[in-house]
Amino acid sequence: MRIVVADPKTGKTYQKEIAKEMENSVVGKKIGDQLDGNIIGLAGYTLEFTGGSDKSGFPMREDVQGQRKVHSLLSDGPGFNPTRKGERKRKLIRGNTYSNETMQVNMKIINGQGQPLDQIFPKKEEKK
Repeated sequence: MRIVVADPKTGKTYQKEIAKEMENSVVGKKIGDQLDGNIIGLAGYTLEFTGGSDKSGFPMREDVQGQRKVHSLLSDGPGFNPTRKGERKRKLIRGNTYSNETMQVNMKIINGQGQPLDQIFPKKEEKK
């Protein structure tokens, strides 16, 4: 499972793969819930779940309850970007509860002061 942490103060995002044992701390949580950063290695930070996607790439929506997939009629928001005014479309999306099928978990930092994020998430060197 991949965790993507956004820092609203700087506008940067950081990615981290978590072990299978740590996935149990995320499974069962809902979008909007808060999590202590110590659980995923971000000591001193408080994080909020903001969304994610499953193994097939279907996005999660806050207004769909549970872990299920559903074909929903969308007019805006996660999973659909309308190109015309008033456009609606039926799309397959995932519910607001995280499960073992979730591949990516999006979070943002609510508060906390800990080790700087640039040190926790070292920058990867690009191959030339």
